Amino acid sequence: MARVPYLEVSDLSAEDQDLLKRPIWLFKALVNSPKAARAFSGLGGYIRYGSKLDSRLRELAILQVGWLARSPYEWSHHVKLGYDFGVTDADIRALIDDTAGKPTSLAPLDRTVLKAAREMTNGGAMAEATFNALQKELGNELVVDLTLTIGFYNAVVRVLGTLQIDVEPEYMPYLQKYPFPAAS
Repeated sequence: MARVPYLEVSDLSAEDQDLLKRPIWLFKALVNSPKAARAFSGLGGYIRYGSKLDSRLRELAILQVGWLARSPYEWSHHVKLGYDFGVTDADIRALIDDTAGKPTSLAPLDRTVLKAAREMTNGGAMAEATFNALQKELGNELVVDLTLTIGFYNAVVRVLGTLQIDVEPEYMPYLQKYPFPAAS
């Protein structure tokens, strides 16, 4: 159960009702602070719609963050969104295997993106070699956008966890298809 109420469009002032044009529970919680929700949506919108970073690579990086954080909301939402942007079931299984140190058939760039997301999520920053490899492959603009994406979604999973945002029923099948491993 979320720690703040899920607000509806009717709960908001006329100038803030656009914040719920995508009425997912995360946004319904964030609109308890409309200005914060707007700022959050601005960066999230740039990442999804403004960046030139390949959308499949973006989704792989976000999925890696969600998997490592064991964030049911982030993981389930981005399994679904990943499908929309070219991520396949084979990619998701490979991400899980790559995270566990198992060999995969992922392309070298895919593996480097996942490694970068793991390094930033687990250690706070990309290693020099990882950054250099991505910079060589992607260039400065896209390596900055990838870094921003990974950092933003690390913030998102912490917001989700702290506010205890529930997974909407329509996203539960994605969580059930690819559940987190049992804690050891």
